[in-house]
Amino acid sequence: MSAVQAEEASSTGKAKGRGKRNSSSATKVNTDYGADQITVLEGLEPVRKRPGMYIGSSGTKGLHHLIFEVVDNSIDEALAGHCDAVFVTLETDGSCTVSDNGRGIPCALHPQTGKSALETVMTVLHAGGKFGGDGSGYKVSGGLHGVGISVVNALSEWVKVEVRRGGDLHTMEFAQGKTQGPMEIVKGGADGTTGTKVRFKPDAEIFKTTTVFEFDRLSSRMDELAFLNAGVRLIMTDMREGLDADGKPIKQQEYFHQGGMREYVELMCTEKTCLHPEVPVIVATGEKDGVAVEACLSWSSDMYSDCLVSFANGIRTADGGTHLDSLKQVITRTVNNLGKKNGKIKDSAGSIGGEFVREGLTAIVHVKVPEPEFEGQTKNRLGNPEVRSIVDAVVSEQLQKVFEWNPKVLAAIIDKATSAQQAAAAAKAARDMVRRKSLLTSTVLPGKLADCASRDPSETEIYIVEGDSAAGSAKQGRDRRTQAILPLRGKILNIEKCANEKIYQNNELQALISALGLGVKGVDFELEKLRYHRIVIMTDADVDGSHIRILLLTFFFRYQRALLEGGHVYIACPPLYKVSQGRKDVYVYTQEELDALLPTLPPSPAVSLQRFKGLGEMMPQQLWETTMDPAKRTLKAVRIEDAVVADKMFTMLMGDHVAPRKEFINTHAKSLVLDDLDF
Repeated sequence: MSAVQAEEASSTGKAKGRGKRNSSSATKVNTDYGADQITVLEGLEPVRKRPGMYIGSSGTKGLHHLIFEVVDNSIDEALAGHCDAVFVTLETDGSCTVSDNGRGIPCALHPQTGKSALETVMTVLHAGGKFGGDGSGYKVSGGLHGVGISVVNALSEWVKVEVRRGGDLHTMEFAQGKTQGPMEIVKGGADGTTGTKVRFKPDAEIFKTTTVFEFDRLSSRMDELAFLNAGVRLIMTDMREGLDADGKPIKQQEYFHQGGMREYVELMCTEKTCLHPEVPVIVATGEKDGVAVEACLSWSSDMYSDCLVSFANGIRTADGGTHLDSLKQVITRTVNNLGKKNGKIKDSAGSIGGEFVREGLTAIVHVKVPEPEFEGQTKNRLGNPEVRSIVDAVVSEQLQKVFEWNPKVLAAIIDKATSAQQAAAAAKAARDMVRRKSLLTSTVLPGKLADCASRDPSETEIYIVEGDSAAGSAKQGRDRRTQAILPLRGKILNIEKCANEKIYQNNELQALISALGLGVKGVDFELEKLRYHRIVIMTDADVDGSHIRILLLTFFFRYQRALLEGGHVYIACPPLYKVSQGRKDVYVYTQEELDALLPTLPPSPAVSLQRFKGLGEMMPQQLWETTMDPAKRTLKAVRIEDAVVADKMFTMLMGDHVAPRKEFINTHAKSLVLDDLDF
């Protein structure tokens, strides 16, 4: 699942096993601290020294962020009205080429640096067309800081840039952020075209985990940009797949959406049943004080959670910001005000809460701001305070028009919101059960929970285990100080298909909510109420175990998505096999690992192979050594990289519509390894 990406990570955290480090072995402190120990990093050295500050991480996510930084520059040209085609090519040598038909990076001598403007933007941080206050640069841009292309340059083994501008072709090369020679100019070499081509190869010294680009990971972002920039054509080609008989690339995808964000919302709601078919997508657009706003909304009758996505200048703001906060507030206020005005909501009943008004809502808001205030280079949250009132004014006006002209639409939304609020009343018992860990008593926590001794959530973890037999081994093998065990009896409820009140009537889910301290669905999640900061799903390595795992992930995604966004959910990786040779035991975690190991073993009766069909078959010590010991285990950290794709995937896999799920299974059946299944 590309949107909910599980990355393997050695999980140590604060739980370092059962032993304690001897405090007497403290590291000797060097007290000789003088002026000669103050290090000054010049040029792009800070980027190479601390890449995480600029691209988020030096792992897979940061690697692909390099491409997004270059593509965003091309999109800035599109936002300015000078570009309608962007090409992304994954080359056979591991490099990537991004080209466009924009105006091309300026190449004349820069008055401040004394270098060409091309060399300046490639080698100087905070240099670009985003800062000019005279309107000569970009009016609207996703690149606030002007460090995108220079960061890519700093973190690449080499970069080659070609600029077609003024009829001439300008070329320049760089290595690890340093210029490799003067800019070369070929007079008339542009053949009457304009644009920029940037080809770069990620530096393996920086990206030690991998330097291999993933087509599917990039695809969702390219498609997203095509939706946000109606009329712009993005073409991505994977040359690593080779050419067909006609000499054309085997793997090439074009992204073009003339319908823009309305079409985006329609796609997101493909597997959902529209609550208001009279106006399937409510669109609000407008501009005020130079800030353009576009919001598209659609409620679904068969969904019990919301999916809200926000963008600023074409950049997805994963953590929202003032534009998304304002959208939530204006929707709640407008529905309540008009509902009370037409008598649909009684004054005596009070207002309907925002979390209930948004139940089943799929919405996108995109603002274009001349001077965006992003929090951090990775631009996860928009901070402009003035955007709040502008979004409010634009969306409020359009929503009122739609609701007044289509009273059935407003009535349907209010009816669903009222039902959601009534269902929340059934959650009162769950709300009362949630307490700070220090206030909890044995009568409040579920009886089957084997709690840990520590009261510090930051160092504790809970294993959600399939079945009592596996739970028995886990309880005996665990570190009782920091590890809690919660067994599940059978498969939990699929909350993708049920209303809120059923969640709180289900014993297994009620125990899960109470044990974790999750509170009530729809209520803003508070981290301090989370009783364990590491939640580990540990199920059998079979089909039933996989089903239980996806049911739990569905629960976390729909019930309290903040758990996934905050990096609190993990998947345990127990071994599949134990290979014994005499007194020596080797644990094997994948079928591929076993296939590689078996040919190296001598044919002997002393060699035996055991397949662990369930965690209950493992002895407590085996489970500790292979799966639960923080010093040795491997956990998969579950992260949300694309909330839109994740939402669609959960709807398709776990929803009521069978046809899309059947098509998905048929499409991916060829990649299924039957030998890995138990019959």
